[in-house]
Amino acid sequence: MKRDVVIVGGGPGGSAAAMFLLREGVKPLIIEAESFPRYHIGESMTGAAGQVMRELGFEEEMIKRRYPLKQGVNVYGQSNQGSWWVPVAGRDPDWNLFDWNTWQVRRSDFDKMMLDEAVARGAELLMGKAMTPIMKSDGSVGGVKVRAADGGTLDIQSQMLLDCSGQATWLANLGGVTGPKYLGAYDKQIAIFSQVRGAIREDGGTRREHPDNTLIFYQKKFHWAWSIPIEADVVSVGVVIPSAYFLEQKETPRQFLTRELHQLHPELTRRIPEVDFVEDVHVIPNYSFQVKNFMGRGFMCIGDSHRFIDPIFSFGLTVTMREGQMAAPLIRRYLAGEGRDAENPFAEHQLVCEKGIDVLEDALDCFWEQPLAFGMFVHNRYTNYMPDLFAGRIYEDGRQPSPAVDACRKMLGRTGERERSYEKMNEDLYSIPIGSRYHPERAPIWEVGSAVETTESWLGPR
Repeated sequence: MKRDVVIVGGGPGGSAAAMFLLREGVKPLIIEAESFPRYHIGESMTGAAGQVMRELGFEEEMIKRRYPLKQGVNVYGQSNQGSWWVPVAGRDPDWNLFDWNTWQVRRSDFDKMMLDEAVARGAELLMGKAMTPIMKSDGSVGGVKVRAADGGTLDIQSQMLLDCSGQATWLANLGGVTGPKYLGAYDKQIAIFSQVRGAIREDGGTRREHPDNTLIFYQKKFHWAWSIPIEADVVSVGVVIPSAYFLEQKETPRQFLTRELHQLHPELTRRIPEVDFVEDVHVIPNYSFQVKNFMGRGFMCIGDSHRFIDPIFSFGLTVTMREGQMAAPLIRRYLAGEGRDAENPFAEHQLVCEKGIDVLEDALDCFWEQPLAFGMFVHNRYTNYMPDLFAGRIYEDGRQPSPAVDACRKMLGRTGERERSYEKMNEDLYSIPIGSRYHPERAPIWEVGSAVETTESWLGPR
């Protein structure tokens, strides 16, 4: 079986990549192991993610499905000085800001819509589990071995293999194709989350008081909660905490989440006076990681399949869909023969992706390390630049890093001799700043299947 492009993973990243490839005249094959709809976290879109949906022609469908319209992000700190709001804002052709909106989505419905539409537009779907890549004698990737839904195995030869498996990091965990996978210092956090009915929402008539905004409640460093409207009377809620703190409470995840929703922050308590769960309580590790050399001859890793930082401002959908969008014309040219003899035909694009996510990482690290200064940047010092960051406009050449990001890096001491280096790609040392939360000494690739540990194995009492 031969296909030009095979995509592992039919989530929003894989589906968006497929639709952008179809626009380039390339018909991809999507391999997906799960049946949709299926539950998934990550319901909030930034402005850039909303723009991707508009460019794919989904605006009318998003309105038809009555997805909540997000006007911005409200952050509630422990003081008025530490509380702030960032609007969703777009840029016109002259790079002037204008008020905009994006969407919140129920991922089970949204992901199915995306995959169904990718197939309707011409992508091929194969239900099955990707097992291992097929390697050619010259060291390039030449396809994938798949266990089909009927139990049989297939060898699918391809010119390009896209890993859109998300945090499962399928290709990196197998080893031998990508570079090493570095773990971050946030890997001792967990997220405990569900959905509740009956939350009290704002509706004061201003964009800041819009009932469908994302709400973030900051308790202390690495201890926070979210509230994201996904339907008229349902919000996604969750807390992110150090795993040690959860274990100390000796509570089940349901007990823990119920108590935290009433104790973590007064503004959160006010909005959820009664906890009425409409979904099971879920627990996942909140790993941060970075896969190095995630592109090469015959393969690309997209979105979370090569890097995950922190979920607090909902950049996951943005990164995976934008990377899928940017990859499509490069893949078309590669199929036509461009760069076939290069050691890494996508080296330049790989660096674009790394630099873009480095912008997010430095801003988020500044938020955690210097929250009051970060709030000041939002409030008054860099009001013309912070909306770009929160919108996910991170790859724009000549626009990033902006003065706001430069200020974050200065606050973190990531300047001069301590700034990021992009010169040592062959040594896997590029993009990691001196003194960062990444630890190369802890970098061995995880064993297959251990990327996400089960709650039974390590979360303690239920």
